[in-house]
Amino acid sequence: MSTDTNGDFSAYAARILSILFHPLLMPVYGLVIIFSAPTLFGYMPYDIKRLLLLVVLINNVFLPLSLLPFFMHRNIISSWTISKREERKMPLIIATVLYAASSYIVFRLPIPYFLKSFIYSAFFLSLIATVVNFWWKISLHSLAAGALVAVILILSYRMYTPLIWYLTAAIIISGGVLSSRLRLDYHNPPQVWFGFLTGLLGLSLFMTLI
Repeated sequence: MSTDTNGDFSAYAARILSILFHPLLMPVYGLVIIFSAPTLFGYMPYDIKRLLLLVVLINNVFLPLSLLPFFMHRNIISSWTISKREERKMPLIIATVLYAASSYIVFRLPIPYFLKSFIYSAFFLSLIATVVNFWWKISLHSLAAGALVAVILILSYRMYTPLIWYLTAAIIISGGVLSSRLRLDYHNPPQVWFGFLTGLLGLSLFMTLI
């Protein structure tokens, strides 16, 4: 009974982590980190911070989530977790289009280019995940976790500010997210690690080059 209880608890914890650190929420967490870290971005006007957060929340969180009931009704997806690779195609394509829309909106805003490059990078990673998904199932949770670690590294490097506690927290969270995907048996180790490294290296490379 003790073993069953531990197993139930670990599965429950894995589900909670998967929800709290869902890929749709990671860009929001990234912006919160950028705005709360002890750098110049923390002193940006409140109205600009609110506007950028609203753009991402509406375009890249609320709109994708609001489409899930429609996908379920049309039998495009069979469950809210969208665990089957074939069922991810349409949601990923729409998510990428919405990131493109966010990128266009952000492009026209008078904000620091670092913030624009972060949104562009989110679009870039969404596009990569969409293309890869046509042939192979990549862990989107792990990709988003890797991107979160990367944005802290890039922010620390660009602003010449050690963000040790932010980085430590992001690494611990990433470990929990990767473990949760394996515990729930939604992915195998190659899918999890490829996702994490794609997010980490992809966002780091893109934000460094542009």
